[in-house]
Amino acid sequence: MERNEAIDYIKFFAILAVVIIHTFPIDGEVVLFILDNFARFAVPFFFTASGYLFGLKMLTTKYSWTYTFKYIFKLIKIYVCWFIFYALYDLFIIYEKGENVTKEISSYFEKLTLKNVFYYGEGTSAYQLWFLTALIWSTLIVYMFVKVKKLYMLLPISFLLYIAGLFGQSYALFYKVSVSTRDALFFGLFYTTLGCFFALHPSLSAPRPISSSIYRAFFFLFILLQAAEAYVLRYVLHAPFGEYFLSTFFLTFCLFSFALSYPHYGRGSLFAKIGANALGIYVIHVFFIRILDFLLKMIGIESLEGHLLLNIVYTLFIFVFSYMTYAGLQKTKKAVNLKNS
Repeated sequence: MERNEAIDYIKFFAILAVVIIHTFPIDGEVVLFILDNFARFAVPFFFTASGYLFGLKMLTTKYSWTYTFKYIFKLIKIYVCWFIFYALYDLFIIYEKGENVTKEISSYFEKLTLKNVFYYGEGTSAYQLWFLTALIWSTLIVYMFVKVKKLYMLLPISFLLYIAGLFGQSYALFYKVSVSTRDALFFGLFYTTLGCFFALHPSLSAPRPISSSIYRAFFFLFILLQAAEAYVLRYVLHAPFGEYFLSTFFLTFCLFSFALSYPHYGRGSLFAKIGANALGIYVIHVFFIRILDFLLKMIGIESLEGHLLLNIVYTLFIFVFSYMTYAGLQKTKKAVNLKNS
């Protein structure tokens, strides 16, 4: 199975977008508003790419449960390792503060409920780990439908759940869903299913070539559409903050269709190389945000809000340092494995 370099290439911008979301203030200058809302394509793209690559493996392994189990188990291992890492970090910070340590630790462990830990991926300062639990559950559901050859049924079902999930986001001003919708069922499942659907239907995976200039036109159109939707909801209708919007689907679909139409786009580039390590940057970058925020407070800088240039430098530092650290960990892991083999 030939690697789709375009997916890796777009993953670079997607993981950069994730770091932007986590480092830039939500509200502020027009530039910040546009960046924040454009960046909302990132996690949907990750789900779609994961579903697509999983679907390709389903074809080559003939819908093997063995492969699915290994894949899901690998995701679980990544999640558990980083969950423990951040939990230990949190406990260390509580201990270092030295204020009502016993009470703080007790309160901390109260948040580690089965629902939070095993479904929502919450409970620690690693708020980004929800993606892994959502992907694990989404992949398991997708596999069950693929196995019985009913994925075509899951696609509209998951889309309706996605629409319902909007009412747990900015659309809650019309009708509020009582549960969190940043999860597998209302968010991850649809995009994972969509990606797998593309993989299992080659005619859709290799659409009739469309000019890259047309893709660019649609790309900018959907960016403007998403920004307009976010602006109206947030500043005109005064809706609560939302993680994603209705137009997020169109922007994600456009980018993924481009990747399928031009699979070698970005081949050999540094962007594609870094994008191939997007998951590593994803899990580790929040740790460096915590560390850098702590250092900034030590020197008397409480917030970078209102300092666009400093925000850019801060974001790029987190991004570059996260990539270099993860790449170093991977090299160390390979060296240890070679030594033990």
